[in-house]
Amino acid sequence: MTDLDLSLIERRVDALLAPWAGGRGPGVTIGVVLEGRLAVHRHAGLASVEHGVPIGPATRFRIASVSKQFTCAAILMLAAEGKLSLEEEARRYLPELPEYPQRVTVAHLMHNSSGIRDMLEIMRHGGADLGTPIRLQDLVDGICRQRTLNFTPGSRFLYSNSNFLLLGLIVERLSGQTLDDFLEARIFAPLGMRDTRVTQNVQAAIPNLATGYFPDDECGWVRAPHAFPLHGEGGLASSVQDLALWARNFTTRRIGAGWLDELARQTPFNNGTVNRYARGLVVRPYRWLETISHGGLWPGYRTEFLRVPAQEVTVIAISNSGASDPNLLAHQALDAVLEGRPGVHPVPALPGREALEKLAGRYLDPETGATLELAVSDRSKLTMTTNGLTVTAEATEDGRFASPRGSSVFALRAAGPDALEVEQDAGVVGIWRRVTPGSSLPEGLPGIYHSPEMATTWTVTEAEGKTCIRAAGPVVTGPLWELEPVQGDLFRVHVPGTLFRGWLDVRVLREGGRIAGLEASGGRVKRARYTRHEPDAAESPGRRGQS
Repeated sequence: MTDLDLSLIERRVDALLAPWAGGRGPGVTIGVVLEGRLAVHRHAGLASVEHGVPIGPATRFRIASVSKQFTCAAILMLAAEGKLSLEEEARRYLPELPEYPQRVTVAHLMHNSSGIRDMLEIMRHGGADLGTPIRLQDLVDGICRQRTLNFTPGSRFLYSNSNFLLLGLIVERLSGQTLDDFLEARIFAPLGMRDTRVTQNVQAAIPNLATGYFPDDECGWVRAPHAFPLHGEGGLASSVQDLALWARNFTTRRIGAGWLDELARQTPFNNGTVNRYARGLVVRPYRWLETISHGGLWPGYRTEFLRVPAQEVTVIAISNSGASDPNLLAHQALDAVLEGRPGVHPVPALPGREALEKLAGRYLDPETGATLELAVSDRSKLTMTTNGLTVTAEATEDGRFASPRGSSVFALRAAGPDALEVEQDAGVVGIWRRVTPGSSLPEGLPGIYHSPEMATTWTVTEAEGKTCIRAAGPVVTGPLWELEPVQGDLFRVHVPGTLFRGWLDVRVLREGGRIAGLEASGGRVKRARYTRHEPDAAESPGRRGQS
């Protein structure tokens, strides 16, 4: 690449960072690795708003789920040394796990195809949010309480942080070291990654760590609250410089020559269709090129690690602003690198605003009770929201709209004026119907409902013209959650959280016409059952504190 080409990429990256340049808020850093070298590294905004400290080359960030590929690397190391088998049941290494209806293997954990429910959402059912102080053991206990799975292992994909916490624990059991010490000795120190460590305690002081922020109408910016411990699912603090060294290792193969390619190896679902989620990495096409990537999301921190092996390009985008979109920034920086290269197709264009507005509305999957919101943004982009998580849709070559995030697989197109054809993971296709406004909540809903798997009691009450739920879980008693009717026996429970205002899709369970329970599904916990109890028979689980 010529100096002129490099200068053009630098200018394009600077233009992407312009909204944060010269401001008094948090910001973004972008690195572009070309042929194993960190060729471009630019920053804008503040690492500390309080102290006016700018983001610089050595600034560290919590990179959240970008950590997952390192946990999988540790597992692959142990497998290469004959210390574990990827096809062995996870219970062999973690005997405290319950006996699930079907075998859950180490490989299932790595590919997010285990069906094990997500520990963060398990805690959310009990009223705890990411700002609630809890222990690592609380997360483990939540996983081990589950007697049912989201689906048959290997049959579907569903992102679950539980999988990678368990993988990290397996590394510790088999190596006799903490996950931090193992990764430091086997990967970080040999590659010179001096800024990268597993930081389980989110209160620990870390040199050069940027503070994470959320926008606030009154203060401008506020510190993002987070109190959950971090482990194999998202515990790394790192820098662009260090992640560039890791990216370079895919070229030099200084570490992992025998197993490095296994990180990106995809395993088909039971029905033979492709699972995009490899091993802590997502394999998906972009402009007819194969990309290997992963994002990270934690209160006040967002990361994208994006590789295009055929072009020897890696883009790293990290932010300490919860309002930023590093996934979009990384792809825009990649566009600057790819411009003019042979074999690269243009990004498909979205239809005009008028066509998009015809799709806007609420849709329901009659098979599962899941709901979807489609809307058109101010910039004429189509947004898709499931369980409160909103993404901006991408146009595909075949004329559909797809989710750009690796944590969800969702592609849709119109199937008539009031219906969508929706394809999800494992090739599952369904027709979702537009919901007509004006429904009411089911009669007789107030009462007390309990779930042993969640160790949580939900109390449904009516007050001041609203119907609400209060969750009493194993750690806290949560705030009131408002209920919203959808259709018939289906309704939403709105669960405001640190990252976004989420919701659960809930179905009433009846016996002889009487409400006998509730079945609640979120983004990563499906069909959690709550059985109705009479008030004098309900037992509230013991709690360490209340909020």
